[in-house]
Parts: sequence; structure tokens; C-alpha cells
Amino acid sequence: MDGREKRRRPTIADVAARAGVSVKTVSRVINNEPGVRPELADGVLAAIGELGFRRNPMASSLRSGRSTSTIGLIIEDLANPFYATVAAAVAGVARTHDTHLITVSSGEDPELERRQFAELCQRRVDGLIIVPAGSDHAYTRAEVEMGMRMVFLDRPPSGILADIVVIDNAAGARAGIVDLLEAGHRRIGVIVDSPAIYTARERLAGVREALAGAGVPYDDSLVRVGVADPEEAARAVAAMLDGGDPPTAFFAGNNRITVGAIRELCRRGDGAALTGFDDFELSSLMPRPLTIIGYDVQELGRAAAVRLFERIGGDTSWPAETVVPTRLLRRGLGQ
Repeated sequence: MDGREKRRRPTIADVAARAGVSVKTVSRVINNEPGVRPELADGVLAAIGELGFRRNPMASSLRSGRSTSTIGLIIEDLANPFYATVAAAVAGVARTHDTHLITVSSGEDPELERRQFAELCQRRVDGLIIVPAGSDHAYTRAEVEMGMRMVFLDRPPSGILADIVVIDNAAGARAGIVDLLEAGHRRIGVIVDSPAIYTARERLAGVREALAGAGVPYDDSLVRVGVADPEEAARAVAAMLDGGDPPTAFFAGNNRITVGAIRELCRRGDGAALTGFDDFELSSLMPRPLTIIGYDVQELGRAAAVRLFERIGGDTSWPAETVVPTRLLRRGLGQ
């Protein structure tokens, strides 16, 4: 500390004392209410300038019950480029509505998600966009019944009927597997996250559908579930390649799994084909060919925000599902 006292932020009472008027008069001036004599209003404005008073619009909104011009976004991990892009898209839409965005990260922890939901509701945000971490969202019902507007993103909720915006996970996985089958592959190693997660479950369902449609048996020995990071993915690829009848291609259920698969395939110099869900930074510069099942991440966030502001604006129609389509992208050097 440098020994200087920290300056206290001036309050509405300080303005009233400086101008020689009541707090109610100051409140009427800063809220542009009629009935204040011009000379009193001039004195209040002069006091505001001298003291450097700044109005707290959120506090006044909470007292009056009006909009706070804020929305909340509960995501999994802000450090993940996927969620950072989603947050940026939501913030862009919010700016067009002169609304501030409060973003928090649940870290896939259902209890933390509940606490963050409660805290954002206490702040009286005008609406919420939630990427579900938990499996039961009935706890939100009381706030919804009191007027809280919500949109669920990337994964649908359970225990509550609400608007949702999701990726076409099953169709994307199905297209990726069909692409490998058409290239002549019949032994395809499949590596996905926990089936308890909606996106992983839907992608695995798409794999099953594509194999069944081609008359190719679903082989449990070629499937690894519950793979959560690149290191586990690399070990899964290694174990399958070291088997007696190794796969000639791999399907990776998300971008972290894809990265782990690339590491192991490159380490071995193995030419197995690779298709992965979710694009990632520098995918086009990978030292080997790969196919990405991609989609417009910005559109995912934008669509959720647009839907939320429709609700805030008074839309009372039945909750709707918005599905963002996927497409196959050829990535890697030489593509």
C-alpha cells in the first residue's frame, strides 16, 4: 500500500447532501421523472459532476422490478475454444439488445451448476442460456414459473420443458461412418466419451445406425467409451492397433479424442484413416489427412441467444428445438 486512503464511491445520499435536496429529488432527476424545479435539477446535476457519481442501473432495476439488461450463460469450460466461441456469439447478440452477458463455468459439476443458476437468478438476470452439466433440471422449475426465461444449449435438459439448441450429432456421426465405409473400411475403431453425456450417446447411436445400414456388425472389441482426454485416446488407439486384427480406420467422438488419435498414429507412422467430430484450431495443418465432422459453432451460440431474446421480448409459443446441421470437412496437409 502507498499510504493513501482508498476513495469511497459517492452515493446518491452524497449527491443529495452536496445539492442541498432530498434523496428522493436526486432519484427523480437521475431517472428523468417530471416535477423537479429546473434550479433544483441543475443543482443536482452539478453535484453529480463534482462528485463523479455513477448511477447503478442494476440496483435501481432490482428495486423497481424492471429489466436488468443482463443475461447469464452457464457453460462447461471457458478455456475450451468451443465454449469461448459460443460465449462470443452470445455476447454479440446481447450487444445488439443493449444487454450485458455474465458468463460462468460449471466444469461439468452438476452441484456447481445449481449454485451458479441460483446466483444468477438472485442477480435478476433477464434470461439464461445453460449448457447442462447435470442430468436433472427440475430444480429450475420454480424460477421458470416466476418468469425466468431459459434456453438450453448443446444438450437437452431433463425434468423441465424448455427451448433447446443442439448439433445434429447422430446424423453427423452417421455421415462420418458412411464416408469411411464407402472408402472400403470395415474394421473401424470407435472412441467416444461417456455415454452418460448426451452428445457422446447420440454420436454412438449414429455410428450404430451407419454400420447397421451397411450390414457391418457392431464389434464391441473395436469400441472404447468413457475416453475423456487426448492421453486416454492415444492409449485406446495403441491398444486396438496392437490387437490381432487391427482397425484400418478410426472414428473419434470429439476434438480432444481426435488430437490423441493423431498423436498415436503419427508416433507410429500408421496410415489408418481418421474421422473426428468437432473441428479444432490448426486442424488443416495436421501432418496427415483426416476428415472432420464440423458445424457452425458461432451459429450454435447465436441461435440460442436469438431464441432467448425472443422469449424476453414476450414470445410465449411452445418450446422449440433448433438443430444445427453438420458437414464433412477434409483436413490435414495435402488435402
